[in-house]
Amino acid sequence: MTIQTKRIYEPAATTDGYRVLVDRLWPRGLTKEAAAIDRWMKEVAPSDELRKWYHANMDEWDEFRARYQAELKDSEALKVLRSLVTENEVVTLLFSAKTEDRNQALVLKELLEKA
Repeated sequence: MTIQTKRIYEPAATTDGYRVLVDRLWPRGLTKEAAAIDRWMKEVAPSDELRKWYHANMDEWDEFRARYQAELKDSEALKVLRSLVTENEVVTLLFSAKTEDRNQALVLKELLEKA
C-alpha cells in the first residue's frame, strides 16, 4: 500500500494509481478530462468554515492540522477513503493548494498511514 500526494494541476501519471481529489471545491480552470480522477471526495475535505479560516491564517499550520483532524474524527468519508487505500496498491491524494508542504492531503495521508 502506497499513499502519495500531488497537485491536481500536475499531469496524471501511470504511477499515480487510484487518483482521489480531496478538495471541497473543483480546481479552477481544470476540465474533468484533464483532472483524470477516479473519485472526487469533497466530503473528506476541510469544512468551508475551516478552509476559509486557514486561508486567513496560513501561518497556523499546526492549529489547522488539529482542527481538521478533529473534523475527521468518526468521519464516514474517512472510512471510505481508508477502504480505497486498502483496495488499491497505490492511491494518490490530489489537492489544488499552492503549498505542497501544507495542505489537507498531507493531513489525510498522515491519518491513513497511522491506521
